[in-house]
Amino acid sequence: MRMDSSHLEHARRVADAILYEGYLLYPYRGSAQKNQVRFQFGVLMPPAYCEADPSENSSFQTECLAECADDAQVLVTVRFLQLQHRIVQEMPPDGGEPRDVTSLEVDGTEYTSWEEAAERQQQATASVGALLGKDRNLEFHIGSGESTEDLIDAEGRQAGRVIRRWAALDGRIQLSAARVAGPYGALRLRLRVENRAAPEDPPRSRDEALGHAMIAAHALIAVPGGAFLSQTDPPEWAAAEVAACTNIGTWPVLAGPADCRDLVLSSPVILYDHPEIAAESAGDLFDATEIDEILTLRTLALTDAEKREARATDPRAAQLMDRMDNMPPEMLERMHGAIRYLKSVPGAAAAHPHPEPGFPAGPDDPFGDPILDRPQVPWWDPGADTTVSPETDHVVVNGVRVARGSRVRMRPGSRRADAQDLFLVGRTAQVEAVLHDVDGQVHVAVTPDHDPAADLQRSHGRFLYFAPDEIEPIGQEEAEDPLDPAGPAR
Repeated sequence: MRMDSSHLEHARRVADAILYEGYLLYPYRGSAQKNQVRFQFGVLMPPAYCEADPSENSSFQTECLAECADDAQVLVTVRFLQLQHRIVQEMPPDGGEPRDVTSLEVDGTEYTSWEEAAERQQQATASVGALLGKDRNLEFHIGSGESTEDLIDAEGRQAGRVIRRWAALDGRIQLSAARVAGPYGALRLRLRVENRAAPEDPPRSRDEALGHAMIAAHALIAVPGGAFLSQTDPPEWAAAEVAACTNIGTWPVLAGPADCRDLVLSSPVILYDHPEIAAESAGDLFDATEIDEILTLRTLALTDAEKREARATDPRAAQLMDRMDNMPPEMLERMHGAIRYLKSVPGAAAAHPHPEPGFPAGPDDPFGDPILDRPQVPWWDPGADTTVSPETDHVVVNGVRVARGSRVRMRPGSRRADAQDLFLVGRTAQVEAVLHDVDGQVHVAVTPDHDPAADLQRSHGRFLYFAPDEIEPIGQEEAEDPLDPAGPAR
């Protein structure tokens, strides 16, 4: 049975984000301090260097469970980046020998020496029956090499050249499988990927070792016609066997769209099942832990000189700069945010104290606010919405009007998991403001009672923020904080 190509393409988009996670960070210039120490995720170093630095790994292992027949095929694609050194050379006008330079400008385009990376891919295929009780090993070799690109100016003269060099790299993909105990006969599949590079001169530093490393290494594992079991949320009958799986350096998740069960992404970055690239993302920013909108705005604020240096740093950075400079306003607007789900707020909705005349507020208003029944206005124009007043706005919680100065008891945790919240549950606080975000959600800003830094926090406008269903209105007589040592005994 063949693999659904659309499912594979869906998974590869996420895998590409992993491949270039942290590859080059804002401000995308080689001279930036944060780009001096690169390649942190999924790095498989040569074994000789791992002996000198035990914190590094030379292999990763993935174990997962699948339901499939013995004649099913297991398809494995291992993907990684290999470092290549980019050397820029200048050709002297007198025709002498070229010399290495840090950077070279040719007809307004700057070229810089840099350590870029090339994509590599290795594949292995075997039937389940061939893997049962035995290991299948695939050795692979990438030879060292060099490529040269001449830099010709507008007058047809060779102004310089760019040389790219990469070292030899050896590795091994090892596959094995076994049926687990029990009536269901699930298959435990093991994938082990090893860096077996053995450079003539053992690397003395991490920078030297990276030249022989497999960077951002991960794998796509498919069993067409079969079904993988979730490692995150396995069925009850398989929970013990899933817990017994040993994953080292990677974590397997179900990949592809939600209805895909025959594909797994084994990632060095912990993900949830069926991960997605946000539809609002216009392109790779090499930092999947950041917010596209923030990085985009900061990148657009770079000076022309800084953008020019970024373009010279790496071809992918040059593409990023071009994309940012030509981004239409509506695409930037899409990045501002999206509602993935809605959750009702207890208590009756409060009418806004300052309704704006001329708008048909109410359930028939397609642009009405779901909480306060007020029309929405463009979020990008701070002066357009005169109906918002955090210091006088209110929200009704459990039938009680809550506004600035109200006393509340904090009950965080209903919509998030934050260890810091354990210190706030049940404590009392004073409401500082009621705010509304551009998606119509209400946020209540509070200051905990008996906080020694309360005055300082107020002066800086720094508060704790809760949704209306995370607070309880209380009367003044209940305002004593039960955790305050000076408060009355209870």
